[in-house]
Amino acid sequence: MAPTSTLHLTIPYPNDLLLSLKLTPESFETEARMLLAIKLYEQGRVTTGMGAQIAGIDRVTFIFELDKYGLSPIGVAPDELESDLANA
Repeated sequence: MAPTSTLHLTIPYPNDLLLSLKLTPESFETEARMLLAIKLYEQGRVTTGMGAQIAGIDRVTFIFELDKYGLSPIGVAPDELESDLANA
């Protein structure tokens, strides 16, 4: 398997956003990564393994995070489970 490269996404946001959310830049960016991963998973566009990579956490933690957003990792197709294992 060929090594994969990592790309980066930059999203500008006003400092006022951090003030209104009462978050540090680091905690906001961590939350934004998680929300992106959760939404892509919810839409069926990424697996739990890929969602975990986007969020910057391990797959097991990502699976537990899904519950906080009312999502379940259960009921996936066998090929998705195989893909998840490959991306874990």
